[in-house]
Amino acid sequence: MVVHKIGAWFGRFFSKLFLRKKKVRLGFYGPVNAGKSTLANKICKDWIGEEMSVVSKIPHETREIKVKEMVRIKSGGKELDFNLVDTPGIATKIDYQDFMKYKLSEKQAKERAKEATKGVIEAIKWLENVDCVLVILDATANPYDQVNITIIGNLAARNIPVLIVANKTDLKKSSIKRIESAFPQYKVIGLSARKGTNMKKFYKELFNLVR
Repeated sequence: MVVHKIGAWFGRFFSKLFLRKKKVRLGFYGPVNAGKSTLANKICKDWIGEEMSVVSKIPHETREIKVKEMVRIKSGGKELDFNLVDTPGIATKIDYQDFMKYKLSEKQAKERAKEATKGVIEAIKWLENVDCVLVILDATANPYDQVNITIIGNLAARNIPVLIVANKTDLKKSSIKRIESAFPQYKVIGLSARKGTNMKKFYKELFNLVR
């Protein structure tokens, strides 16, 4: 009972905090090529008519923090201003030779690997600057292979509200249930950022996250 009351108090506290700020710093986190930038672009296209990040099949296309400010999102008769924070893909190992598979020269590959490593470090540091986080996962892949325990641990330790996005549900091998089973402590929403499916429900869950 005491725990429930404390949890309810924190819920009301954060709700008032977000409403007072009227601007929410929303972090996009997850593994490489899970669709973080694609989702950030979809949100921006929906609400301000422009994209914010470059998308590529080459791993670690996003190698530095990118921020799009004042993205006003509406859902359920409410609206909030978000600062979207698109972060580099989290990886525990970055090998320059992996980039050479995409026809990059050795020099280009090594430079990209160096930038990507720096980007991962910056992404983790930015956890201090976000109010809530979307963890974007590839719904066609094993969830346990995608999430760096450091990120999940940091989110839990900081009590940062989290919504897990199971992306790429338009693909045959996708499984939302597999991700739900891996992370039962978090709400999971399935969508296709590329095709823009289930975005209305996504926005509803996003507002539930910050209310």
